[in-house]
Amino acid sequence: MTARQDEYGFLRANALSLAFGGLFLATLVGQALSGVAEVNSQQVVDGLEPLTLLEYVTSSSFGVDVMENWQSEYLQFFLYIFATVWLVQRGSSESKELGTEGTESDEEQEVGRHADADSPSWARAGGLRTALFSRSLGLLMGALFLLTWAASSIAGWAAFNGEQLAERQDAVSWLGYLGEADFWNRSFQNWQSEMLAVGSMAIFSVYLRQRGSPESKPVGAGHHETGRTG
Repeated sequence: MTARQDEYGFLRANALSLAFGGLFLATLVGQALSGVAEVNSQQVVDGLEPLTLLEYVTSSSFGVDVMENWQSEYLQFFLYIFATVWLVQRGSSESKELGTEGTESDEEQEVGRHADADSPSWARAGGLRTALFSRSLGLLMGALFLLTWAASSIAGWAAFNGEQLAERQDAVSWLGYLGEADFWNRSFQNWQSEMLAVGSMAIFSVYLRQRGSPESKPVGAGHHETGRTG
């Protein structure tokens, strides 16, 4: 750690993750409050007792809405992390330079005997540990996608069966729900928006700039320059 980095306090050094963590909690609370208000307005119309906030946030209705959003986000990052190993977009700051497709050499990646003193221990270890650590970010995102996908399918199944019983129709099994149009309609609604967002960012960063952002090229960089950030 450099002397300049030592001067930063904890809050300043971790401002980005803390800010988004705070925004996440604020929007999750907002979703819960607005959601229970919407449900209770329908409860009153139907002549039913309103739900408490605790009853709502532990319901399948709230669970499926939350999990569907989370799993689509993790799917986006999982696909993007692995796709950018092999695929490039000329002129995009979101892409590696043309000709650098692939996993790159150990020297370029600073693993094994090419690691330095600051490298993580698993980057220096070699063998299975280095192989796992070399793909740990993508594997984690893939695992989180599968976990949140499973959670959203279970919550969606419970919500679907609640509607089925309310309409005096037979409940379905979990596997049966996976074959229902309701499940796939919910899934594709979320997935397509993530694919649009990633594709838009990749192509817009070729021609547009945001001064000072590492997600953008320097303002004066040419449109053809690839993989450069400002």
